[in-house]
Amino acid sequence: MYLKTLNLRQFRNYQDQKVEFNAAKTILVGNNAQGKSNLLEAVELLATLRSHRMARDRDLVEEGEAIAQINATLERQTGVSDLTLTLRRNGRRSVALNGESIRRQMDFLGVLNAVQFSSLDLELVRGGPEGRRNWLDTLLIQLEPIYAHILQQYNHVLRQRNAFLKKNQDSALDTQYSELAVWDAQLATAGTRVIRRRDRAIQRLAPIATAWHASISGSTEILQIKYVPNIPLEDNHPEEVQQAFLAKIQQRTIAEMHQGTTLVGPHRDEIELTINQTPARQYGSQGQQRTLVLALKLAELQLIEEVVKEPPLLLLDDVLAELDLSRQNQLLDAIQDRFQTLITTTHLGSFDSQWLKSSQILFVKAGEIISN
Repeated sequence: MYLKTLNLRQFRNYQDQKVEFNAAKTILVGNNAQGKSNLLEAVELLATLRSHRMARDRDLVEEGEAIAQINATLERQTGVSDLTLTLRRNGRRSVALNGESIRRQMDFLGVLNAVQFSSLDLELVRGGPEGRRNWLDTLLIQLEPIYAHILQQYNHVLRQRNAFLKKNQDSALDTQYSELAVWDAQLATAGTRVIRRRDRAIQRLAPIATAWHASISGSTEILQIKYVPNIPLEDNHPEEVQQAFLAKIQQRTIAEMHQGTTLVGPHRDEIELTINQTPARQYGSQGQQRTLVLALKLAELQLIEEVVKEPPLLLLDDVLAELDLSRQNQLLDAIQDRFQTLITTTHLGSFDSQWLKSSQILFVKAGEIISN
């Protein structure tokens, strides 16, 4: 797949900017806070309808404006598509494909596929479980667009169940039990669908990431990725996962009523990353943690390509500065011209002359883009 054009109107610090991409690799050069990351964020939003910066829509709209719009032309084996995402400061976002409004946003997902790799991703290893869950969920949305709907359903039930627990905190359990049982059943049904898909995705991703990690580390380290759901998962059978879910909820009901929040479910899952059987967050240097994240990102690219049968876009946001020379070379060698790649950097010193010759170079200054 190939992103031909991108047009940003009143998005972040862009007033009205059109970019035409004319090479497999585009390098965006500029000082910090000029808008390089904003451009990559716009592409990520078209791919996943999520931003890894976890921004609210109102933060994406230029100061003083009511709406922002991202428009792109994408070429795939099946033909050319025109994508439009409209964000509102006050109100719901809307999407359109080839000029036609799409009612279910889920149907917009899967048209453009992209893998985002930013310096923030180093928190995947060092940070808490929420970051790893968000990473896995974003990948899953691209592998199975229906997952966006499944996750939304689960979060909706979770919010309502939490509101019920909060309202009835410390009240007698027997008077609330029948209503709580209704929420339990809904949570277990929706949660089982999340757990089973997360488990399947990790089963597919883990061997690919382990192979990339061995290649980057010169086979000196063994990476293992394990999905650790909050519900005991003997096998991935829906009825059994659901039964285990309900059993665990019943064990924790008193604690939940007392704390006024849901303690059981996939919102408390963990993805364990270990190197040579030691938890990666406690293991070794920053360099080793970076190797792990690089292996994860290369595995994402490969898995999406296997599933959608076309190479996704790669968005590299200021990561080359975070990688030493040998890891930079591993990454740049893996990309070659196989993936259309957008790279942000503050200077061109990280690239060899061959790369610079084969890349489109754009300069970004205060929300304006100029080619050299």
